Amino acid sequence: MWRDPNFRGLWAGQTASQWGEQTTLVLLPLIAVLTLHVDAQQLGILRAVGQAPQLLLALLVGVWVDGWRTRTVMVLSDVGRALTLGGVAVVAFIGGLGLWALLVVVFVIGTLSVFFDVAYQASLVRLVKREQLLQGNSAIEASRSAAAMGGPALAGTMSSLLAAPLAVASSVLLFVVSFLAIAGIRWHESIPQQPGSAQRMWRRVHDGLRFVAGDTVLRAVCLASAAFQFFFAALMTAYLLFLPRELHLSGAVIGLALAATGPGALVGALLAGRLPRRLGYGPVLVAAAAIGDGVMLCLPALRGSSMITVCALIAVNLVFGAGGQLVNVTIHAVRQAVTSDFMQGRVAATITFAGMGLAPLGALTGGILAEHWPLRTTLLITAAGMMVSPLSMVLSPLGRLGRTLPALREPAVAGTGQDHERGSFE
Repeated sequence: MWRDPNFRGLWAGQTASQWGEQTTLVLLPLIAVLTLHVDAQQLGILRAVGQAPQLLLALLVGVWVDGWRTRTVMVLSDVGRALTLGGVAVVAFIGGLGLWALLVVVFVIGTLSVFFDVAYQASLVRLVKREQLLQGNSAIEASRSAAAMGGPALAGTMSSLLAAPLAVASSVLLFVVSFLAIAGIRWHESIPQQPGSAQRMWRRVHDGLRFVAGDTVLRAVCLASAAFQFFFAALMTAYLLFLPRELHLSGAVIGLALAATGPGALVGALLAGRLPRRLGYGPVLVAAAAIGDGVMLCLPALRGSSMITVCALIAVNLVFGAGGQLVNVTIHAVRQAVTSDFMQGRVAATITFAGMGLAPLGALTGGILAEHWPLRTTLLITAAGMMVSPLSMVLSPLGRLGRTLPALREPAVAGTGQDHERGSFE
């Protein structure tokens, strides 16, 4: 697998794209806080709008991805995001950047990111063998999780060291790198049939929902993901206000503290390649989620901007990064193992809809809580809420998984396997 230039190209492109996405979705709110001086509710609305496409479009995107070449979807998504951010940099340079413009931009970026994220998850399953899924996911999800956790660090550094136009323009380069990596692959993917009529598309959406809802493992993944994403989105809204306004940290120090999630994610990725097969997928999922999410309960206790506080922030983010990465890699391998190739897009989109779809509601909730309650109280409530995710794993079949991946489930729905050709990678 590691010698396959197609996999390396996909990995490189996905890595650059994920860093661009996660950096941008934190950079723009930080610009709003530090430059436009938005309040807590406005910040919650901005973050909610950026995450709204996960709720509004994920299910339809899953159908479209199952009916298109995944490479084409990823390339067009990168081009669209690069052009959009390039326009933002120009507007910011001439001094016309305002809250309404940011709202439009984060929604466009969020929409294109949904297309890219569903497409890369579906493409991996067509590229590697089933027994290579854990290794493939370990690499792919290491990049995604490191970006999700290290992106805020990069965004904090960029917002502190660069003017807004240059900071936004720098993130454009990441999408350009992704475009070049994926467009340059010798990727021979068979052309599937198009989604067809609206009625047929909605039937396929229903098939994806029914397949996920009818499988106990996938249903548990949805519930755990939904609980985590809702409360994490709420926590991050308060977190982005807490660091500069309560702890009085500069953008550079914020970036340094959050950068610890990068090494943490690397540790989690390394552990994910070994621990599930030694200790069992279920025990690893529960323990990693409980430790990684539970460490965020330490945040409200931090005071001031001393070196002790900064070191404590680094330690918290290191543990959070390791636990989150270990959960992500393991749960993706489980999900992909039980899903047929021609259902991968719809299953990924359904889980995205159930999990990330709640993120905009969580961001709004975090903004409302932070507006009316102290930031420390908001952080404590939202961090405690994140513990619902490992608890749901304990009470579900996920917590009882053994040392081998669960068997493939064939969907018992009409018309799912006959109207798509399987893609091939050469």
